[in-house]
Parts: sequence; structure tokens; C-alpha cells
Amino acid sequence: MATVLHINSSVRQNGSLSRQLGGEFVAKWQAANPSGTVVTRDLAASPVPHLTEQMMGAYFTPAEQRNADQAHTIKTSDVLVDELLAADTIVIGAPMYNFSVTSGLKAWIDHVARAGRTFKYGANGPEGLVHGKKVIVFVASGGVYSEGPAAAYDHVTTYLRSVLGFLGMTDITFVVAEGVAMGEEAVAAAVAKGRSKIEAIAA
Repeated sequence: MATVLHINSSVRQNGSLSRQLGGEFVAKWQAANPSGTVVTRDLAASPVPHLTEQMMGAYFTPAEQRNADQAHTIKTSDVLVDELLAADTIVIGAPMYNFSVTSGLKAWIDHVARAGRTFKYGANGPEGLVHGKKVIVFVASGGVYSEGPAAAYDHVTTYLRSVLGFLGMTDITFVVAEGVAMGEEAVAAAVAKGRSKIEAIAA
């Protein structure tokens, strides 16, 4: 059975274009895959904890050697990794906040980037273990960062392409709604462009 993992990271429940466009894509996917499963992870409504020293210690302790506290500490991370590995398609809503991803999305990444589970160290260096996934990332930004003088400030698409690729996910499509702080016409144009790309992806 096909499964989508839908991750939202915008702190805005209303008026968020990353939520809106990501939701429209998932709705199209559900219509085309009525027997499929959608697992939703809202990192704003239900934030995952940021890393702590205790968590980091649990990550690097073999499962059979973890004490009760470590086993409890690592439970959230294990659930998030299981969700990622079980999904065929990962849909991520990733608005740009201060030129990068939200702290909630970064926390999720810190939980799923697990040595021995989603990547490993081999003779030739690190190797991603999360293969065969299709990733669609919905990015929204107030300014224009895909080109021009502000392109160097885009640490959303560059970071996500790098970290997801590190974990083995290289089939990544970015749907970018940018310039949305530049007036209603700019918002309408960004939404139209995003929907056009959704149609192309879903075709």
C-alpha cells in the first residue's frame, strides 16, 4: 500500500502557502490513490523536542545497552524514523524563516538523521540508507531567492537538498512560492505557479 508522509513546519495554521500547496498536492495524491495512506506530522501543532545531551547519548548507545531512561528518550526519534522509512513519498512544507528552515523542521531532521538507521559510516565515508523515496518540498518565501542578488541567502533548498541527499533521498522536487510579501498580485502569481507545478508532478 502506497504511503505519503506529510510534514508541515509552518507556525501559521492559516494563511500559510506551504501548507496550502502541500495540502493540495496531498489531496490530489489521495484522489489518485484511494487505497493509499497519508501520515501527517505537524511540527508546529505538535512540536518534537530539540536535541539534548541525553538524547545524543541514547543515539550512540547500542539498543541492547540502553537503560530505561535512554530507551524512553529515544522513543520519539524511533517513531519519526519509522514513519520516514515506511513512506514512499515525503511531502514537506518548508517556509523560509530568516533565510533557513523553521526550528521545528530542523528538530525533525535532527531526530531522523540517525547513524545506523538512516545513514552509516563505511570504508568510503558516510552512506545514506533511505532509498527509493520521492520527496516534494513546498517552499514559501517573502522575497525572491531563486535568482538575483538574494540567491545566496537561500539556505532552505540548499540545506534540504544536502541533508536529505546525505540520508539517501536524491529524488527531490522543490515547489517554490516566492515573493509573497510583495503584494496580492505576487501572491496570486506564486500560487498559480505552484499549482501548475503540482499538476505537472501529479500527471
